[in-house]
Amino acid sequence: MSNEKKPAYGGQAVVEGVMFGGKHHYVTAIRRNDESIDFFHLPRKSSSFLNKLKKIPFLRGIVAIVEASANGSKHLNFATERFEVNPEDDEKVAKEKNQKESKLALWLGIAAIGVISFLFGKVIFTLVPVFLAEMLRPIFSGNFAQIIIEGAFKLLLLLAYIYIISFTPLIKRVFQYHGAEHKVINTYENGLPLTVENVQSQSRLHYRCGSSFILFTVIVGVFVYTLVPTEPLWLRVGNRLALIPVVLGISFEVLQLTNKLRNIPLLRALGYPGLWLQLLTTKEPKNDQVEVAIASFNELLRMEKETETAKQTEQIV
Repeated sequence: MSNEKKPAYGGQAVVEGVMFGGKHHYVTAIRRNDESIDFFHLPRKSSSFLNKLKKIPFLRGIVAIVEASANGSKHLNFATERFEVNPEDDEKVAKEKNQKESKLALWLGIAAIGVISFLFGKVIFTLVPVFLAEMLRPIFSGNFAQIIIEGAFKLLLLLAYIYIISFTPLIKRVFQYHGAEHKVINTYENGLPLTVENVQSQSRLHYRCGSSFILFTVIVGVFVYTLVPTEPLWLRVGNRLALIPVVLGISFEVLQLTNKLRNIPLLRALGYPGLWLQLLTTKEPKNDQVEVAIASFNELLRMEKETETAKQTEQIV
């Protein structure tokens, strides 16, 4: 393996496909119902203001999450709309979509809907454990005990939700594509050619996974909530909502730290809880699913290389 530092690419599983993101582009590849592979390309827009925020610890995590939610929703929308449609019907479906487009979707936009959906889910996931823990206050009345019970409920809800949805055929296949995404990234980072055989030999777990991030929000939340009171209930609810950005920001830094320490034997264990959760959120992919993930990543590499070459040419001229 070359000692040259490789770019850190990220990805996301979608319906019947995989999205990968680079410095300049996002690319999604999906398997259509005629077994062909279709691509969706999205340029990565650069904002000087956001780029400055991405350099500030704790704030950069919030920016990254909002950006990922916005862009990810576009790719999910593409995959959901097209994977079951016959390629010859694409033009007809596109016309019907334009005629029936929701006014709400037109007003907010797909990206905004993705961000709102994430925030709504985070609020629900944060507050439900609060009310469950409050019901047990007659038994666990202390501040610290309440925080531990709240954290335990949050973890149980997370694990139960993932476990239950993993049995649905659609989600099971998405989790398989999630595994394929990780395997491709691991193959690339280990300096191996992107063949089905090489990819299948890699682990389906990865330290930078968003699943690890979700688990870290539970763990970090327990520590952060010790700094604020749990009574009265209205104040507890207000604190939890106000601290969502804080928990997300710290959790992102923890995720980044565990990724940096993964090659140090005694410290790599810090990332193990996140990897254990990935045993639920990823499944071993089939060869045809790996082929889609490889196609998506190769397309991204091609586009990234073309952009870099064009930039170098402009500098020379």
